[in-house]
Formats: sequence, structure tokens, C-alpha cells
Amino acid sequence: MLVIAHRGASFERPENTFSAFERALEIGVEWIELDVHADSGGRLVVTHDRPHGNRSYPTLEEALDLIHGRARAMVELKTPGRYSRHNVVARTVKLLAADDVLISFQRQALVEARAMRAGLRTVQHVGFGVSIRGASDAWAAGFRDSRVTGRGLASARRLGLVPLVYTVNEQGRMRALDALGAGGIFTDRPELALRLFPAAARP
Repeated sequence: MLVIAHRGASFERPENTFSAFERALEIGVEWIELDVHADSGGRLVVTHDRPHGNRSYPTLEEALDLIHGRARAMVELKTPGRYSRHNVVARTVKLLAADDVLISFQRQALVEARAMRAGLRTVQHVGFGVSIRGASDAWAAGFRDSRVTGRGLASARRLGLVPLVYTVNEQGRMRALDALGAGGIFTDRPELALRLFPAAARP
């Protein structure tokens, strides 16, 4: 079971911040997920919601500098089509390490990314305009917890996809998804998940 710190250790610290990422690293997670938009000036910034105003955000470069060498990053492109003029897909791919993963709901962005870098692992979120079969070129399929079924997880596995589920914060649900065959979970509570699945911690 992969344990992915969703926006860092976001149950304990503000999400998508250096503090949340540092806490996740302290806990010993192998995977940290973060969200990326482009701001009005074209900078790649780490935030779940669309950037606005004069609020300060970590840049993607800064966040990856913090994570690389200590864990692996899962970078989610939020509505990349909105920022096509800023070339966010190509710029993000250039920043990813060899063992990082790119995530999106938008299939075209992942198709473009894989064309730019052969062997790049991607996670295609499914169920919102993209079927499990539509994710077949990806490394993993992402399922929303409230909509995932054992049948869906099994279908993903038959296609050679790692079935990942987001966002899971309750211990009982973590155990249930493990029993159903989930390959990993995105969680705001990585410390709890690693107590259940200690093998998922960094070596």
C-alpha cells in the first residue's frame, strides 16, 4: 500500500506549504502530493485553488527542491488547459525527477507529458469524464473515495494500472480499501496511515 501525503501532512499543517511538506518528510513518507497552478505572471505555484490577489505561494521549483533527495513528488496539474499560454505541462515535466509522478484529471495534459518524456509515470484520475479504460496509458488510476468500488479497483489492476484512492483519513476506511485491493491512498493523515502500513515508509 502506497501512502501519499496529500498536500503534505495537511491534517497537522496548512496544506501545500513548506511546513506541511517538512512535516510529511519528518514522518517518513515516501510520497508527497502537491497541486500546481500558474499565477497571473506565469509562475508555477503550489496551491489547490486558483491563485488570486497578492497571496504568497511556494513555487513548484521551491517545493521540489525541498522534497527531492528526501522523498518522491506527485505533482497534480490543476486545470492545465486554462494556462496553456504559460506552457505549464512542458515546464512542469522539465522540473520532475526521474522517480516523480505527474497527476491530472485532464487526460490531454498527461498525453502531452508522456510524449515529452518517455517513461514518465502518470496518474489519471477517473470518473469525471475519463473512464478506467481511458487511463490505460497511465501508470496509475486515481479514484475518489466516495465513488470507488472493488470492481473498479479490479478493473484498473486488469489494465495494469495501480489503483490509488483519494482522500482517505479514517483508519477503518484505510483497512477496508487495503482489503479491497487498493494499491495506495492519498491521505491528509500520513502519520496514521504509516502506523497501519509501516512498509510504506521510506527505507
